[in-house]
Amino acid sequence: MDDSIFDKVEKKTNVKKEDILKLAKSISGKDLNDERVLRSLIKDVAKLANKPVSKEKEEKIINAVKKDKIPKNLNKII
Repeated sequence: MDDSIFDKVEKKTNVKKEDILKLAKSISGKDLNDERVLRSLIKDVAKLANKPVSKEKEEKIINAVKKDKIPKNLNKII
């Protein structure tokens, strides 16, 4: 993966590349259609970014993932 993406994410969120890679490794092979896995991932990302996620936002994220509404191109997200 291009380091410039990690640089953009770090600038925007103060989350380091190593933390992102560690998180990615922790979910590798897990079923992201499993709601428990998704909720755990959302909590982990919120903790890393030091940003609260309301229950309402958590539900929206879960529904978007389940309906495959998440952009595939990371540059569009950042």
